[in-house]
Amino acid sequence: MNATQSPSGILVTPAALRHLQNLRHQKGEDLCLRVGVRQGGCSGMSYMMDFERPEHIRPDDAVFDQAGFKIICDPRSLLYLYGLALDYSDALIGGGFQFTNPNAVQTCGCGKSFNT
Repeated sequence: MNATQSPSGILVTPAALRHLQNLRHQKGEDLCLRVGVRQGGCSGMSYMMDFERPEHIRPDDAVFDQAGFKIICDPRSLLYLYGLALDYSDALIGGGFQFTNPNAVQTCGCGKSFNT
């Protein structure tokens, strides 16, 4: 695998990491988390996340290791996501994954889309 290895770039908080590890355990597979962006959402670009098998990591993907959990991102998305902090809250209102993106100039009210 020729993917870029880096200790930073996309940060996952301990709360998000615990939740991701629980989800991965429920699936019963050794999976990575792929994060990226796509056109759409109320602010122009929306975040996307999904589990992916390690063998699907592409040579040009950036790979960020968080306590043994691999976060992968394609190079185009990384232009918009470098420095992103992914957090998780189990609050009844406003809970779920939360994105703090230093590259975002504008973020929608739900926090799931942004513009640069």
